[in-house]
Amino acid sequence: MRRPLARTLTAVAAAALLVPALASCGSDEPAGLVIYSGRNENLVKPLIEKLEKHLGTNVEVRYGDSAELSAQLLEEGDKTEAGLFLSQDAGALGALSKEQRLAPLPKTTLDKVAPAHRGSAGDWTGVSGRVRVLGYHPGKVPTPPSSVHELVKPEWKGKIGFVPTNASFQAFVTGMRVLEGDDAARTWLKGLKANEPKAYENNLKVLDAVDKGEVSLGLLNHYYWYEQVAEKGADKVTAKIHYLPKGDPGGLVNVAGVGILKGADKKQAEYAQKAVDYLLSADSQKYFAEETKEYPLVAGVKTAEGVPPLETLQPPKIDLGKLDSLKQTLAMLQEVGLV
Repeated sequence: MRRPLARTLTAVAAAALLVPALASCGSDEPAGLVIYSGRNENLVKPLIEKLEKHLGTNVEVRYGDSAELSAQLLEEGDKTEAGLFLSQDAGALGALSKEQRLAPLPKTTLDKVAPAHRGSAGDWTGVSGRVRVLGYHPGKVPTPPSSVHELVKPEWKGKIGFVPTNASFQAFVTGMRVLEGDDAARTWLKGLKANEPKAYENNLKVLDAVDKGEVSLGLLNHYYWYEQVAEKGADKVTAKIHYLPKGDPGGLVNVAGVGILKGADKKQAEYAQKAVDYLLSADSQKYFAEETKEYPLVAGVKTAEGVPPLETLQPPKIDLGKLDSLKQTLAMLQEVGLV
């Protein structure tokens, strides 16, 4: 399945103007569960349809940008219609957790996912994971860099592709800020800017540019490469990907996750809890692994063929809930002239 284009997060300041549409999976009956989803409809619709059958009630979904929906939920407070928030990004869930807008999840639910992939306050959990990697052209880069910090060296000038408006790139920069501090992150961004990286509309175009040799390296998420290989065949994809070792910030593991909104009525809260558990079921986890090439986060569910198991990677250790400072990241990207 080809992943829909990631939406930019640069409209956070306009979140109050967001008026997303409600999409019903069933009949005109009143919704038993209302979900605000930062994940694209084309991506999760098959799961939502299965969820509706599993719950035995009508499910309505409000689709939009994760950061914008998070901001809207903060504005709505206890008056929100939503019972469940399905986010593309851990930072949007962290923002709600920080303001105590999420209900605690039971230990039996939390224990299905490793602590590194859920909120430290116990009020949200990841449901699928993705890893930042370097895409590279083997004919131009025989040995890929061992750290994202090497990308500011002069030899990479004009040879790097990236998507500065992409949510995952911005989450990676936020992660660098959390791990190494604002000054270090700002210095790295200035070095990247000085190397004149080529900006693309989305990650697929970055991967295509690497594949064609337009750029030598690309910053992207792992699943884009595996989806291209699945679609075209390994012999038709020239580009390779490199997982960064030793806790490098460029190897961030981020998650899509869910949280139950405080203020939901008792019945909707019950449906929301059942929905969380369904998204952590073997059926849903296999969907993420096999259809989108993401990482399943529940033990016992294997990754897609060829995708290295999550436990074999060396990502940076970070509280994903701290990826909530997106506005500061956007301000820094604007300051150095990358957006």
